[in-house]
Amino acid sequence: MKKVYTKYERARIIGARALQISMGAPMLLKMNKEELEKINYSPVEIAKKEFETGVIPITIRRPLPGRTRE
Repeated sequence: MKKVYTKYERARIIGARALQISMGAPMLLKMNKEELEKINYSPVEIAKKEFETGVIPITIRRPLPGRTRE
């Protein structure tokens, strides 16, 4: 079953992962030098590729309607 994310959740996940990559976190995909040069070593593009393959270990918690957070 494929997870369905809103455009806001998708943007948040990709943005958070791109920040991690830009701060020196290891990439979760094996990419050769040619692929990295093609995307100009962009952390956002790397994060998008990781998101599309589903390897980003970030989860989304959605509150249930009518419940308050404690």
